[in-house]
Amino acid sequence: MPVYAIAQGRTVNRAMHDDYVAKALPTLTRYGAKILAVTETPDVIEGTVEDPRFVLLEFPSRERFRAWYASPEYQAIVHLRLESVPGTFVLIDGRA
Repeated sequence: MPVYAIAQGRTVNRAMHDDYVAKALPTLTRYGAKILAVTETPDVIEGTVEDPRFVLLEFPSRERFRAWYASPEYQAIVHLRLESVPGTFVLIDGRA
């Protein structure tokens, strides 16, 4: 069953974030992930949004997500995301 990873944050260091994206993209494809959506200008329908950057990723399974997140190649660069776009990162189950 697919799972969806949702990252939300605020970009505080654009150059570092661009470096992270360039390095992260190849790691995602190795684990079967798809980038479904990215925005820094969401259309807020209800409530308020403090951190406007959203990324929606799809992984084929929870196991593939965990393998990607724990992989040496991703762990070598995750600090770039944490420092350049502080925020939240959640995983939710898809529907079969």
